Amino acid sequence: MHDLAVIGAGWAGFNAALRARDLGLKTCLIERSLVGGTCLNSGCIPTKALIQSAKIYSLTKKSASFGIEIGASSAVNFVKIQERKDKIIQQLRQGMQGSLKDIDFIASDAEFLSATEIRVAGGVIKAKNVIIATGSRPAELSSLKFDGKKIISSDDILNLKEIPGSLLIVGGGVIGCEFASLFAALGAQVEIVEKMPQILPGFDSEIARKITSIFKKKGIKVNTAADVTNVDLNSFDLVLVCVGRSSRTEGLRLEKIGIVLERGKIIVDRYLRTNIDSIYAAGDCTGKIMLAHFAAYQGCVAAENIAHANNPKTAEDKNVPSCIFTDPEIASVGIGEDEARAKGTDLQIHKFDFLGSGMARILDEAEGFIKIISDKKTKILLGASIIGPRATELIAVLGLAVSNCLTITQIRETIFAHPTLSESIHEAVNPFHAI
Repeated sequence: MHDLAVIGAGWAGFNAALRARDLGLKTCLIERSLVGGTCLNSGCIPTKALIQSAKIYSLTKKSASFGIEIGASSAVNFVKIQERKDKIIQQLRQGMQGSLKDIDFIASDAEFLSATEIRVAGGVIKAKNVIIATGSRPAELSSLKFDGKKIISSDDILNLKEIPGSLLIVGGGVIGCEFASLFAALGAQVEIVEKMPQILPGFDSEIARKITSIFKKKGIKVNTAADVTNVDLNSFDLVLVCVGRSSRTEGLRLEKIGIVLERGKIIVDRYLRTNIDSIYAAGDCTGKIMLAHFAAYQGCVAAENIAHANNPKTAEDKNVPSCIFTDPEIASVGIGEDEARAKGTDLQIHKFDFLGSGMARILDEAEGFIKIISDKKTKILLGASIIGPRATELIAVLGLAVSNCLTITQIRETIFAHPTLSESIHEAVNPFHAI
């Protein structure tokens, strides 16, 4: 009998299995498809690989401003872009497979027979504990069912053979905005339809207004508070529907053992335990924050709680960074300005525009700003939002500060290297930038 069976080898399950092994638990990892889950195979990694190619192409078009003249011969070879993406995925998957030493890997579907028995190809696995980490899938609209041809999902679009001439994106959230930025850079005519009053619903409204303005400059049409039923789909080569993701739990027969679900999501407590004490869940299947890095964190916490059942720790979700790989990038952590004001927090806003950054000017990526929120009385950092160059890297510094309740004074007294983008954080908290 195994101490732990992990179902799903995505970012939650993979990290849970590694952590459990390191804690001395006899562990098996069950995966019906490919190691790496959504993140590696149809999410984070492939999209960012494509985005980097688009970034390089954009740079070639303005290379003359850097004094580099490459002529008018630059062109997009989408087949090679896709080949590069696939190679990266394959290399990373091989690395993940290689790290599973001393973990029993089972390539199979999984079906619960009881709380401690799981049917897999070729037999039954018995385990004292289980972590369900089966991830999620793109959500559909009843009026726009995926057909894999005209109406496609965020999975389908990663395997295109050519760049569409025109692309309608239904849903202006993180995924929709990333694909809008990507395909517009590669030459497609892109239009976004979002039913909410702003794209990136839930994000800082000032950030949303800024990226909307930038998108329009790039030729991306943005329609907010709009209904897709009023749009002529025949006017577009492709329609990408990205209206969120749904937890993937089918086939497990969770009802057989009495696992409680809510609209398809597995309900867990703050220790990531389901209503059955020996069964935990982590990652997207819990329907919480659907981000790979949070899934990995959840997986590790679940494994640790199984190994140390007498001293469990809670899975905190207050300071999870959010990153959007548009051009320019967007990132946030902690409380945003809109949320802080809604709560009646007596706040102070610290802001710095990248136009004032020497490094941003050097990179020719000076559009955007850093906004840091602090408690006016205690000076403790509550959150931050960034739109601009390397925002997804810069947010880590602010995430560390928010998680450790650092004060504006402590950031102000820290020496940042010059010339760097990170010194913009220091500039933002200078007294003369406070609002």
